[in-house]
Amino acid sequence: MSRRPGQVGVLDVGCFSAHLLVVSGSPLNPVVSHKTRLRLDQALDRHNRLRPEGVEQVVTAVRTARRIAERAGVAGIVPFATSVIRDAPNADQVIAEVARRTGTRLRVLPGPEEARLAYQAARHWFGWHVGPLLVLDVGGGTVELAAGQDVEPSFTRSLPFGARTMTRRLALRGTAPRDHRGLAREQVLVHDRVVAALEGTSVADHRAVGCSKVFQQLARLAGARPQHEGPFVPRTLRLDDLRGWIPRLARMPAPRRARLPGISRHRAEQSLAGALVAQALMVATGHDEVEICPWSTREGLLLSLIGAGDDDENYRVA
Repeated sequence: MSRRPGQVGVLDVGCFSAHLLVVSGSPLNPVVSHKTRLRLDQALDRHNRLRPEGVEQVVTAVRTARRIAERAGVAGIVPFATSVIRDAPNADQVIAEVARRTGTRLRVLPGPEEARLAYQAARHWFGWHVGPLLVLDVGGGTVELAAGQDVEPSFTRSLPFGARTMTRRLALRGTAPRDHRGLAREQVLVHDRVVAALEGTSVADHRAVGCSKVFQQLARLAGARPQHEGPFVPRTLRLDDLRGWIPRLARMPAPRRARLPGISRHRAEQSLAGALVAQALMVATGHDEVEICPWSTREGLLLSLIGAGDDDENYRVA
């Protein structure tokens, strides 16, 4: 079966879902969109290895995506896994097991490549004449940063401060949510590492864009319009609002956070760490406000496939 002209697709296997997305001509024109819910954060051992029950979740999700794609007459999907699998010590074994049982070999993108794709997605979203752009992406395992003034970023970095990573780090260090000194220490650590990563790069005058669920949910928490009003509604996250919410989140158990605007049930436990990291990024980069972009790495990959057809040497379709 060959890919239909003008159609490209990806299977994005992350911590909380495996999202099959096939589009025609633009990420704004979905032909197929299907999510299989995952909870891989609950299937990690203390060394961040994915346990057998997590592998089973991924196998089931990949099989489901293949079946849906085949029924829709879609082939040539690019399957990729994010940091929850990429950074697992047993990643090679997980990928091999999934391939053996499903016939689909998941690909992993290095952190800097995820940052580059998120940057390209944001440039497409805001327009190529947006000017100097800084992209901040707080994922589950890592934080991606990218900046530049042209089609390609001049700067990309990936740092191990994702919301899931920081939540586990806080727990391992015995830092309870209400331990304000401990939380402050971790925030300073993130801030200092970001400043060091940015050494020699000036981004304070760049337009700052948040390209992740973490930023989207924090913006909604701070008063941005809900997602059901559509992707084209302008949304921002202000540093002052974020600072006001962090101590409130620290006082709440996860079930109470899940009842707040924008905070989904499966991300509630990680919402405090995500807020701490987002604040550290904004302070370290010199931005009091971040604009929210609904596109990120997945859409950047789709755009690369749309532009390259079947001949892209980095993302050759399966």
